[in-house]
Amino acid sequence: MTTPFLTSSKLIPLAIALTIGLTGCPSTSPPASSSPVSSDPATSRTPSPQDHGMMGHSMDLGPADAEFDLRFIDAMTPHHQGALEMAQDVLEKSRRPELKKLAQAIMAAQNPEIQQMQKWRTAWYPKASKEPIAWHGAMKHSMPMSQEQIHGMKMTMDLGKADAQFDLRFLNAMIVHHEGAVTMAQEALQKSKRPEMQKLAKAIVSSQTNEIELMKTWRKRWYSQ
Repeated sequence: MTTPFLTSSKLIPLAIALTIGLTGCPSTSPPASSSPVSSDPATSRTPSPQDHGMMGHSMDLGPADAEFDLRFIDAMTPHHQGALEMAQDVLEKSRRPELKKLAQAIMAAQNPEIQQMQKWRTAWYPKASKEPIAWHGAMKHSMPMSQEQIHGMKMTMDLGKADAQFDLRFLNAMIVHHEGAVTMAQEALQKSKRPEMQKLAKAIVSSQTNEIELMKTWRKRWYSQ
């Protein structure tokens, strides 16, 4: 018996509620005008996958073979863990209630998804090593992930101190992070034959696409970017 994960139908209303909260209620957040956006590229530009440690690491999950779902699980698990780490950072450092609610939503969705994926891994691949694997494009087969690859899949970055630019750094980082998850989930929709994986992938695409748009709206409103 599997543990149900939070589906997009539960997350989309939250995103809508957060958006309504932005337009219908006075914000207690510090106005963007009181904290001018720094001209320092390190604090204002949108991070790339390379900024997140993805240099030299591909998100290609490989062909639709017998190990595809295993590679997806082994990639998405650390990726989710990276999102949880950044969400925790927001809970500790951000003063905006909107971002705190988003961070809580990310944690509420992705913690159960990690647990569910690990149960599937045990049930579907009982003989698989505990070490995560990844597709090696040059060798054309799966290989154990190095610690560097695992760190790269997490796509985490140091968001820095709780200063006037913290929320902007988080938005820039999490938008790119969510885009990485959506890319992998879309690949699962194309290649996985398991209905459970299809359902999870659809939930990830739907919920995280909505959250990307929400974060872009906030970034434009708060930082004119």
